Amino acid sequence: LATVRGSAVNQDGASNGLTAPNGPSQQRVIRDALAGARLAPADLDVVEAHGTGTRLGDPIEAQALLATYGQDRAQPLLLGSVKSNIGHSQAAAGIAGVIKMVLAMRHGTVPGTLHVDEPSPFIDWSAGSVDLVTENTPWPVTGHPRRAGVSSFGVSGTNAHVILEQVPDGESAAGAGVWEPLSVPLVLSARSAQALREQADLLDRHLEENPDLRLADVGYTLATARAHLEHRAVVPYGDRAAVRAALRSVTGTVPPAEPRMAFLFSGQGSQRLGMGLGLHREFPVFAEAFDAVCAALDPLLERPLHEVIGAAAGSRDGELLDRTAYTQPALFAVEVALFRLAEHWGLRPDHLIGHSVGELAAAHVAGVLSLPDAALLVAERARLMQAMPADGAMVSVMAPEETVLPYLAEYGDRVTVAAVNSTVATVVAGDEDAVLDIAERLAADGRKTKRLRVSHAFHSPHMDGMLEEFRQVAARLEYHPPRIPVVSNVTGDLAGADELCTPDYWVRHVRDTVRFLDGVRALERAGVTAFVEIGPDSSLTALAQDCLEGRAELIPLLHRDRDEAESVTAALGRFHAQVATPGWERVFAGRDVHRVPLPTYAFQRERYWLDDTAGAGDVTSAGLVATGHPLIGAAVELADADTYVFTSRLSLRSTPWLADHGVFEEALFPATAFLELAVRAADEVGCARVDELSLAAPLVLPEDGAVVLQMRVGPQGADGTRSLEVFSRPQDAPADEAWTRHADGVLSPGATPVAPGAEALAEWPPPGAEPIDVTGLYEQFAESGFAYGPVFQGLTAAWRRGDEVFAEAALPASQRSEAGRFGLHPALLDSVLHSLAFGVLSGSGQAWLPFAWSGVTLHAGGAAAVRLRMAPTGDSSMSVALADGTGAPVATAESLALRPAAP
Repeated sequence: LATVRGSAVNQDGASNGLTAPNGPSQQRVIRDALAGARLAPADLDVVEAHGTGTRLGDPIEAQALLATYGQDRAQPLLLGSVKSNIGHSQAAAGIAGVIKMVLAMRHGTVPGTLHVDEPSPFIDWSAGSVDLVTENTPWPVTGHPRRAGVSSFGVSGTNAHVILEQVPDGESAAGAGVWEPLSVPLVLSARSAQALREQADLLDRHLEENPDLRLADVGYTLATARAHLEHRAVVPYGDRAAVRAALRSVTGTVPPAEPRMAFLFSGQGSQRLGMGLGLHREFPVFAEAFDAVCAALDPLLERPLHEVIGAAAGSRDGELLDRTAYTQPALFAVEVALFRLAEHWGLRPDHLIGHSVGELAAAHVAGVLSLPDAALLVAERARLMQAMPADGAMVSVMAPEETVLPYLAEYGDRVTVAAVNSTVATVVAGDEDAVLDIAERLAADGRKTKRLRVSHAFHSPHMDGMLEEFRQVAARLEYHPPRIPVVSNVTGDLAGADELCTPDYWVRHVRDTVRFLDGVRALERAGVTAFVEIGPDSSLTALAQDCLEGRAELIPLLHRDRDEAESVTAALGRFHAQVATPGWERVFAGRDVHRVPLPTYAFQRERYWLDDTAGAGDVTSAGLVATGHPLIGAAVELADADTYVFTSRLSLRSTPWLADHGVFEEALFPATAFLELAVRAADEVGCARVDELSLAAPLVLPEDGAVVLQMRVGPQGADGTRSLEVFSRPQDAPADEAWTRHADGVLSPGATPVAPGAEALAEWPPPGAEPIDVTGLYEQFAESGFAYGPVFQGLTAAWRRGDEVFAEAALPASQRSEAGRFGLHPALLDSVLHSLAFGVLSGSGQAWLPFAWSGVTLHAGGAAAVRLRMAPTGDSSMSVALADGTGAPVATAESLALRPAAP
């Protein structure tokens, strides 16, 4: 009936008591759920409130709803609570609200709230567009599916919010169909290697104690109903005894925090009878894509492609598969369908590279060619190659290109290097007698050679006769810039749109050397750490291993002599353990699997005692409340003044990562840390936006000792805004020493509902953007006086598109676990802003430091890695949009003004 689009849970933190709710925390949990659902507040029609009917709780909850859902709406949000019908059902209260909303969606009616004479007078209903439903009301008619939010708040301060969306008629959240279960590996994870080992032991004992438990259900539950933590292991699917034996010898891996992945598309020679047909039977997504490609190719071929691929060995149709006219279209069909299946399962590549005809599949899925145009180009390429004289030869030599080239010199244009496949694999092609003579001489000199079983001498002068006719075919097609970066066989480097979108490129592609080695090296330089082979076997995986200078994960989706469904699901397991989490729900969609009870987490329980209680005196009499924030020690509301003071003690000893922000030989408190202080202060006082924040003086942290920080938030003005001031002075300063004012600002209750510029971060890397080499950037910074340490060296990649600059950054492993304690970790924001070095502003040669922020909203907290878009808004200012690794908004700033930095 309905599906969960997003959900979030948080804790109140400091509040007035065990039963006193916290308004800012309730706002945060709603915003987090919206961010997870990728929805704007106006996309929801109804909210089922916690709604206890108390003078304490209801005004706080209503104010949170008015501030989040009640702004910028075309229709009012409808509000009610099932507690008016059945009372407070304690631990079942939240699920009662879910049941009510699911049934309300089904019947198209929002039930009225009972026993209401008038809306609560303790709530300022004019602060937003929210209507209390006092009688049965038809569900609002909008242009989107029916959506509702459900809130539930625990007496201990736990806040939960779920966003539900109606499922169209005839569908279910789990997917229709009762297909047989898949042979999917079991995936385990934990926070540490020891916990992972114990988790495996718990599961082993559980399987022993529950002999009737289906492994398919266990695999489904582990993949879809467990958090996927950093230490991971995969147990291959097999019989029960083999699985239990594997559980007793589990070893874990830790995939990278921000992996970069390339897809490798196989070339001619990897074809085999029956390729793809096992996937066609098991996976509707593959079957639909494969059939669509065959429908485009079959009118261009003499025999239907499906019949050629599915023919029996030794049959007439079966022999056609090794003829170039069918080999290349068949590989194209299988690889495009396999890409669509991988994409459906959540495997999203950062780059693509193909080997010879494999690059045509890569170009199509990257969007360079439509399916009809790509099919025509592939079919004509194969037909014209097949028509060339079959009087040449190709030989693979176990030697690098520079070793082979001298042997070719005396033969002129009769022989050429057809492919450079790795550091120890070079292919020569041309006239048969010359090629075989070269092979014989190389073998005599101790080099292993092998004649390839091919009908023609591809990528050699033997192809010259087809080039002009092929150029005419390529000239009739329509080309588009690639949506996914493609590394070229022709140049061995990232291909620009001006290359891939010209007929001349595809003519050169037929004739020139395949520079696979250079292409893989280019991907390695671009930061790619995982290579997934898209093709019928693992031919490119072995070649890529010999190309790499460092370590990377190499995962073929299919193997020549293995059941295809088992092969691809085993590859998914490796991908999960070594690269990133695939979309397991989609993998299992429509299968006969069910979630089953399994052992809970194997916690590593330790007892901790405080060795030093110095400074732990009772401060509650002063009204001080600990904030739990790494940069803010405590907060106090001043009596009868509606003013708040936040205090902290900062030192390089207590917060050592601040020492990594070195500017002109001083440890400078980052401007991004001042912004983090302002965002947290706003949150604590019920504001959602930092309207302004200007820096007045730098805060230099001493090598020894500490500084005392005070942040003052003034009373609420008529427009709801509050002033903000930040001061400091040395901890050991005399009582009469003046405080230094570092920053002034304005906080307001209204957040920016939709992140401006964030839509540009959903597709990554951004279409049409040119990559920027970030190598040596921090060495250049150091020469200019900016000695950033490891924590502030998080910038990993950057791109430019017109006057826009895009970048990505990640926290180092030492700080990743701390990200959740911040709204936005200052080192992460500072790192991604280092892309200013690439000329966002007109004075690109100038060193800049942030000076003033305007219109800042935090959309989701706790990010450990971010994407960035910056665009200039003036000579020394720009707009800023941040998103996480999925493209979901993290933070936006309407303007960031900078000033030149000088000692």
